[in-house]
Amino acid sequence: MCDSLKHGGPDDGGVFSDEGANLVFGHRRLSIIDLSKNGHQPMADGKQRVWITFNGEIYNYREIKEELLKAGVLFHSNTDTEVIINAYLQWGISSFSKLRGMFAFALYDKEEGTTFLVRDATGVKPLYYYAGDGTLCFASEIKAFKISGIATGQDPAWAVRFLAFGHIPEPYTTLKGVLSLKKGHYLSWDHHSGSFSIAEFYHPPAVNYITNATDAKDYIRNSLKAAINRQLIADAPIGVFLSGGVDSSLVSLLANQQKEQQLKTVSIFFNEKSYDERAYQNIVLDQISGEKYAHLVQQQDFETFFPRIISDMDMPTTDGINSWFISKYAHEDGLKAVLSGVGADELFGGYPSFNRIKYLQYLRKIPSVLFRAANYFKTDRYRKISFLSHEHYLADYLLLRALFVPADIARILNMDTKEVGEILFNEADINNLGPYNEEHAAWFESNLYMQNQLLRDTDVMSMSHGLEVRVPYLDEDFQQMVKTISPEIRFSKNQPKKILIDSFKEILPEMTWNRPKMGFTFPFQEWMSRHIEISNEKLYKGKFAQNEVLKFKSGQMHWSKVFALYQIQLHV
Repeated sequence: MCDSLKHGGPDDGGVFSDEGANLVFGHRRLSIIDLSKNGHQPMADGKQRVWITFNGEIYNYREIKEELLKAGVLFHSNTDTEVIINAYLQWGISSFSKLRGMFAFALYDKEEGTTFLVRDATGVKPLYYYAGDGTLCFASEIKAFKISGIATGQDPAWAVRFLAFGHIPEPYTTLKGVLSLKKGHYLSWDHHSGSFSIAEFYHPPAVNYITNATDAKDYIRNSLKAAINRQLIADAPIGVFLSGGVDSSLVSLLANQQKEQQLKTVSIFFNEKSYDERAYQNIVLDQISGEKYAHLVQQQDFETFFPRIISDMDMPTTDGINSWFISKYAHEDGLKAVLSGVGADELFGGYPSFNRIKYLQYLRKIPSVLFRAANYFKTDRYRKISFLSHEHYLADYLLLRALFVPADIARILNMDTKEVGEILFNEADINNLGPYNEEHAAWFESNLYMQNQLLRDTDVMSMSHGLEVRVPYLDEDFQQMVKTISPEIRFSKNQPKKILIDSFKEILPEMTWNRPKMGFTFPFQEWMSRHIEISNEKLYKGKFAQNEVLKFKSGQMHWSKVFALYQIQLHV
């Protein structure tokens, strides 16, 4: 298992075992804080009561350490890992909610006969587990379960979920019995009984709504600067991903203000003019000191690295190729950690769904049985209305973001449409999401799209190059503050992310925000149409899939759909 994850932790490795407890911890280390041997894991306290294997960063570890030092605790390293151990010894499981950062760790308390699996409040770091036959196994990638033979059976429903969502939504994976631990939760395993329970540890504090726009801008300025400042903590080289959009430009400019040493920036550009953002990148780079790395990515690069990209995905996804390339170049540029702009769109209304969601309040007044007729429409936009024949929050989300409708998924996988619906909408409905407004859209985008696609893909693709990606917009304290801003101020119907832009107008060049939204995207429509396998309809099973490929080649279909079909051919 450790060897299969070496790419994410190339600097060191270790194993701890306790035969009496039938326990083994393995670890692969990426050294970023305290690069010395003192950071070796698995790590224990001085009395070896508590052992830990930990992936991630605790950004407020210095403040917690200060508190523990005042309580008389002794430390033997400068690591944040040792702070987690001593915080647990001091405060028990209540210590988990004190941690600010991105983390997934397993902590074994020998005295209590308990092992805890703990995942950060935003779910930036992945944590998968398998619990069966009195055994608990865990890892940060699915491939570790496969290669060890612990769990090899495919979950037969994964392809249905993948074709609907474009990713495999948590808690599910491609493997039967292997699940993702929910963000902000911990799993407690009792070694005596071989049983476990799962509980939430992160409960955001109740705070008053911010109803004044001037106050809101002050809070955003101060809180985002604080988040970036603490996420720049590192004893290894750190930089910033700069795409040219508002979010990464702002992170780059603020990090440049705060970094004591010069900041490295990493950007990507293309020969295809409609995707090239160099003009937007350069206007920000002109305001930044330090080394600036820009990399040209071409069709040939896509072709050359495509097999490795597919392998590094760990689970099928229609995103992540862009993250793979920029992480590759960041690693080659000598970086071990980078800041990213992920999270701002979800917090401040940067997607079309924030305006589109209001139509659901009218559509949901129509009897759901009538929506089945939408399957007879020819265009995708109208066929997606068929999702609303299901009274379920995921049906609402899939209307906004789905790849394929249930009837098409059934054709692709040669199964019954009713069975597809049962798989997609089998979990309990969530009834407290409120009216169909911007806050509702923010919940969808944060908990479904960002959680399952952006964060997972960014982590797995960056770690495949031994690179850590940090996300200051998702700092727990910053997120909590933003969510207390009155929706009337937080969201604008006329300009996406207006309050964020207005908060930093004095440093954000107008050219970065007064422009059409692109997102961090590649020329995949063109590249995939020229790819010898993706564009060869004869390699696809079934008439429906073959016709979809022909539609793609004639420019009638988005690349993400044909890319999903291609991966189905590889794995099913």
